[in-house]
Amino acid sequence: MLIKDLIKLTSCAVIAQRMRSFLTSLGIAIGVAAVVLLTSIGDGMQRFVMAEFTQFGTNLIAINPGKTTTHGASIGIYGTERPLTIDDAAALEKLRDVEAVVPLVQGNAEVESTHRQRRTTVYGISGDMPHAYRVEVALGRYFINEDPSTPRAVAVLGSKLRSELFGSRNPLEQRIRIGGERYRIIGVFAPKGQILGVDLDDAVYIPAARAQEMFNRDSLVEIDLLYRETADVDEVVASIARLLSARHGRDDVTITTQQQMLDVLGSVLAILTFAVAALGSISLLVGSVGIFTIMTIAVNERTSEIGLLRALGGKRQQVMAIFLGEAIILATLGGLLGLVIGVGGAQLLTLLFPALPVHISWNYLIAAETLAIVIGVIAGVWPARRAAKLNPVDALRSE
Repeated sequence: MLIKDLIKLTSCAVIAQRMRSFLTSLGIAIGVAAVVLLTSIGDGMQRFVMAEFTQFGTNLIAINPGKTTTHGASIGIYGTERPLTIDDAAALEKLRDVEAVVPLVQGNAEVESTHRQRRTTVYGISGDMPHAYRVEVALGRYFINEDPSTPRAVAVLGSKLRSELFGSRNPLEQRIRIGGERYRIIGVFAPKGQILGVDLDDAVYIPAARAQEMFNRDSLVEIDLLYRETADVDEVVASIARLLSARHGRDDVTITTQQQMLDVLGSVLAILTFAVAALGSISLLVGSVGIFTIMTIAVNERTSEIGLLRALGGKRQQVMAIFLGEAIILATLGGLLGLVIGVGGAQLLTLLFPALPVHISWNYLIAAETLAIVIGVIAGVWPARRAAKLNPVDALRSE
């Protein structure tokens, strides 16, 4: 039997039962569409989170007080005899390959201008913050590193907080109260957006020493260190550990590189994407049951046709190829229909919910279509083998 004859026979059988073929393919289509939609959302979320973290660069190191244990993350200032201090940050600035060091204190306080007030996040940081976090000053200037023992009462506003407090008016050199203390505004940051739900634009930034006094804290929440891109990160981490161990008398800090955080996030999000793809694949299994059922019915309905084909010299392999080909066609058409529905649905989600990160990956599209075809083959094997094993005489007698 020629290939073109095999294609003609299988195609004609599918076309002859249009409605049944459509409903059978629809089961596969729904499964493929579910896989495409879920993986598009999962992959979009993964890319979104990774982009959020890399907007500050990949050569950052976070230093937290307390040593990580085997049962979880750092236990913070309560698990260390020597909390992180501004002096520690100053000492870290002298290390080789270090470009910027940002001591961080975080709290929440009431911020008042002449006519408006609101509660917002207060970040105590250093003069290296714009360079380390890739933040630009849109208006005015940023405060410089100065003697931590006599920090000036100056503040830089996030772009959103500036709009909330001053509207379109120029806030430079205006006086505001933060936690009841008077500060002079010297600058406004350019919009930076959110990172995992934290709005960096809806915040006020003051010197770290001032923030420690405001929130009555001796320890820094964290020290972020920016190192040269050409430096060996392992050597930088080792030098940080040696310095702080010497200053504290023990190894009592947790050092985390940006790449470590990205690797952990990437692996977790990849697992989640795979999990949602597996959930969508359950619908494909349901579709395979439909193909198996329809092909079994087709064998029963066309027993005499099989007998005639065998009587005319058709081989068992050819009979099996005909029915297996029908199953593959149904699965392929269903897969293609599912791709159209899935891609269209993903595009529709993007239009309806612009904030929802959706990314269509060709790898998942190809994998979904391939899986649909494989499921079609598996579901069609048993009915095809059953058709091929029919005795020609008994098959003709069934007419």
